[in-house]
Amino acid sequence: METKNTVQYKCPCCGGFIAYDSAAGKMKCPYCDTEFELETLKSYDESLKNDKSDDMNWISDDEKERFDGDGDGMCVYVCQSCGGEIIAEETTAATSCPFCGNPTIFKSQLSGELKPDYIIPFKLDKNAAKAALKKFYNGKKLLPKGFASDNHIEELKGVYVPFWLYDGSAYADVRYHATRVHSYTEGNDRVTRTEHYGVRRAGTVQFERIPVDASEKMPDEYMDAVEPYNYDELKPFSTAYLPGYLADKYDVSADECSKRADERAVNTAVSLMAESVMGYTTCVEENKNVSVRRGKVSYALMPVWMLSTKWNGKNYLFAMNGQTGRLIGDLPISKGKFFAWFAGIAVPLMAVMALLFG
Repeated sequence: METKNTVQYKCPCCGGFIAYDSAAGKMKCPYCDTEFELETLKSYDESLKNDKSDDMNWISDDEKERFDGDGDGMCVYVCQSCGGEIIAEETTAATSCPFCGNPTIFKSQLSGELKPDYIIPFKLDKNAAKAALKKFYNGKKLLPKGFASDNHIEELKGVYVPFWLYDGSAYADVRYHATRVHSYTEGNDRVTRTEHYGVRRAGTVQFERIPVDASEKMPDEYMDAVEPYNYDELKPFSTAYLPGYLADKYDVSADECSKRADERAVNTAVSLMAESVMGYTTCVEENKNVSVRRGKVSYALMPVWMLSTKWNGKNYLFAMNGQTGRLIGDLPISKGKFFAWFAGIAVPLMAVMALLFG
């Protein structure tokens, strides 16, 4: 197999493999601590711009048998450092060699039409992600004993998730039934008067870079929940940000994701119209007419710290925005602790009721 399909950055001082350091905002060698500006690697990224070759090595039928028929959708790459075979999903764009641990980039996943336009680099490192997750556990009294220590926090992974960013506009024309209620005293009577109004709000809302995750395996609700991202830190794409992290290329097209972008534009436009209706006691939407005009679409990679763990046969997923620290996750509940907590409330409550009604 050829090795031209993988890219690894080596330190010119000691020959070690370098990776992006989120705290320093530079490339850094973990062996000699030498730091490099990202500008020094831009010359390599230029070679990817017009490279539309697909030089990955697909698994052969014989190799598929080695994986018990699970080779579909997988690719074989060769590590430039140790020569080991790296088996990865066909959407994987960056990972680490399982044999020598060196960060590896799969050039064919990031070249030509697959090359992202932008990237938001990781700002929070793994230690910050672990601290945030441990804080997330604190105060959860019904959390099963041992869950926090047994869920492999060290297995937190930094992943660059593919996103489509949509520009466009939405025109919304919304009609409401609104009321104003007045109450006053007239003689010995309390009078309530309700005034009814027909209210209309219409306008055009401009949108820039509505984000929609473009990975089939990433739960949409999790990716939506860790938003927003600060677009002030959006950078032109460079492979220099990838070493040390995982990365996927999109497997859901911009056309397929456009419906979700349209829905977000419509919901935001309608919400803004409703927020502009003020000074009424009640306001109920009666009908609406919303049209979306699509504009430019960009392709970007966004930083997310992720941990997938299992407890009593059920999967739990945690995701944290690698730029802002916004975190979402599910937690299991200990049945024993739940019943103990319920009993702690129920017994005193029954005693109080016995005193009151006994």
